[in-house]
Amino acid sequence: MIATDVRPGFSLPQRFYCDPAVYREDLERIWLRSWLFAGHSCELAHAGDYLLVEPGSDSLLIVRDADGQLRGFHNTCRHRGSRLCDLESGRFERSIVCPYHQWSYGLDGALRSCGGVDRETGIDPAELGLLPVRVEEVGGLVFVAIAGDAPPFGPCRAELEPMLAPQGLARAAIAARRSYLVEANWKLVWENNRECWHCHVGHPDYIAANYDARPDTESTRAELSGRAALLSELGLDANHTEVGLAPFPSAGRWWSTNRTPTVPGFVTESLDGRPVAPVMGDYPSHDVGTVRVRALPGFWCHASADHAVTTRLLPVGPTTTRTDVYWLVDEDAVAGRDYDLDRLLPFWLRTSEQDWELCERNQLGVAGSGYRPGPYSPSREANVIAFTDWYLSHCGDSR
Repeated sequence: MIATDVRPGFSLPQRFYCDPAVYREDLERIWLRSWLFAGHSCELAHAGDYLLVEPGSDSLLIVRDADGQLRGFHNTCRHRGSRLCDLESGRFERSIVCPYHQWSYGLDGALRSCGGVDRETGIDPAELGLLPVRVEEVGGLVFVAIAGDAPPFGPCRAELEPMLAPQGLARAAIAARRSYLVEANWKLVWENNRECWHCHVGHPDYIAANYDARPDTESTRAELSGRAALLSELGLDANHTEVGLAPFPSAGRWWSTNRTPTVPGFVTESLDGRPVAPVMGDYPSHDVGTVRVRALPGFWCHASADHAVTTRLLPVGPTTTRTDVYWLVDEDAVAGRDYDLDRLLPFWLRTSEQDWELCERNQLGVAGSGYRPGPYSPSREANVIAFTDWYLSHCGDSR
């Protein structure tokens, strides 16, 4: 049974946002047993390309092998446990070599050379390949799961694949990336993303382009319906409501996706609503709304016709979360000719950094002796309530 001080419909008690013991349980019960966003297919386009993903104290190595398959391994040598790779991304020429004693592994993780230890000990080299983790690739996005009991990926793929198909993320390029250490617990960062009650004051650029903070009036619904109808004529399914076949999140649903129209005058999420790059993927024009994707515990994406912005969360400590924000454009787009960073970046750079400041203020207040859990608004914070319920369902009976 969940601890009695957790009150339904209220924010969580202080320990859930501050206590090192709760943080360790979060890693074990959620982050190490979930599908984590690792990166983008375009970052792993060639044999030997690799990425590191580091939730908590774990380090995972994602690499494209010689046959074009994505592989995932613990970034740990099978000899005496040395860390294999330090750079966050790069390319292996032919093999993965441990810098400590030069044990060598193929891109498929198989042990190639161990200095003759196999002959001295009689141990079969096949038993000493890199420890694997599962990797899935969908619509240009790459996910990794450490534990074998992570949820099935198939249902997520079935929804994300058709929604992401016209976006062409697999044929994209990274135009820019910004990384931050946000001094806030990962749950506060996620909760902040799940509501737009704060948007009127916190995100003036965002609300200018989107319907999220608009009042639910007959005129707003009619305008949304008209905008959605225009997208339907292009063969694009649009629905401002993110809930699909089942509530998000729920016990078996850790992802959601939808396409939502932007307001009239905005054909992309830019400061003035005008295009900032060439059309991506298979879109017929710029005015196609935005595709939104969310995947617990640490990923969201807003993708317009001309660029996509993805955000990855990784827990660093009880009150620290690393956030990586990526801007993607069509692979043939050339900086300075087809797009300029001073027009591409500001919309989501401002919105993201505004959020990080709000999250840090939230953490500072929660950490004080005057904090008491407060009531969520069922109308404005329904998604936060759903997240908290999902989170508590993963906590077991030890809190």
